[in-house]
Amino acid sequence: MSTIKSLSVGHGDMFYVVHNSDNFSIIDCCIPQDRSDEIIDELKDQSADKGCTRFISTHPDEDHLRGIQRLDETMSLTNFYCVKNATTKEDESDDFKHYCQRRDDGHAFHIKRGCTRKWINQTDDKRGSAGIRIIWPIVDNPFYEEALEKAEGGESPNNISAVIRYTLNDGGTALWMGDLETDFMENIADAITWPKTDIVFAPHHGRASGRIPHAILRQLKPKIIVLGEAPSRDLHYYGGYHTLTQNSAGDLIFEYETGKIHIYCSDPGYEADFLDQEEGGAAEGLNYLGTLEV
Repeated sequence: MSTIKSLSVGHGDMFYVVHNSDNFSIIDCCIPQDRSDEIIDELKDQSADKGCTRFISTHPDEDHLRGIQRLDETMSLTNFYCVKNATTKEDESDDFKHYCQRRDDGHAFHIKRGCTRKWINQTDDKRGSAGIRIIWPIVDNPFYEEALEKAEGGESPNNISAVIRYTLNDGGTALWMGDLETDFMENIADAITWPKTDIVFAPHHGRASGRIPHAILRQLKPKIIVLGEAPSRDLHYYGGYHTLTQNSAGDLIFEYETGKIHIYCSDPGYEADFLDQEEGGAAEGLNYLGTLEV
């Protein structure tokens, strides 16, 4: 079994994956100051018995890297993954400066479509694969090159976001899309084949400005789309698809096992009536929403 947790951190994104192999992955960082100790203690506890811990940045925007300096200093994130970029900002926070230091120190692993590395997606006699593959970017795609140039010039880095896919052997799948914007996704929709995926974390925190185009949704065929914590008035609700809304659900936990995903949240009043109910599904301190067959 493996577990994905989407942390409820306000207007930002932060996830971790407790893999069914000797791996622990953190995807993006947005740590509210008043929950800093709580979240870092949880990450340390959840990764304590894993031999390989990695941090993967989808893109260097503040709501995806807030708290990264303290996180790195506390957990010593040896394995640092990001897209190769030269993003600049007029107002540089300490966390952005720390990101740039890690990005440029010669030890970061730069992710792109099809990249391979132990043990993110390769197995050897020491450790199994984490089951993570990078779907995007194609670094010589002209739309991506333009997005890189804009980010280097101080414009938004949203469209240099990586697309990251997780697969549990004989189990479910998940997809992260950073803060990709709709017009950019429309431009790259035909550049790759988008793999069918069970759980899709909607880009740009579920905002309408990050609405996933139909050309991509038709290929992804998501069973659930998770909307982030953008203001409700800004969300796109994906009519015709099952959704979970983190604004209301709080923390979301996905327990993956062969053939099914058990789903929980931290808000005791939240419901998802489209999920199956399994006897014994409840977990202490969590609201059992139901189980998704995959």
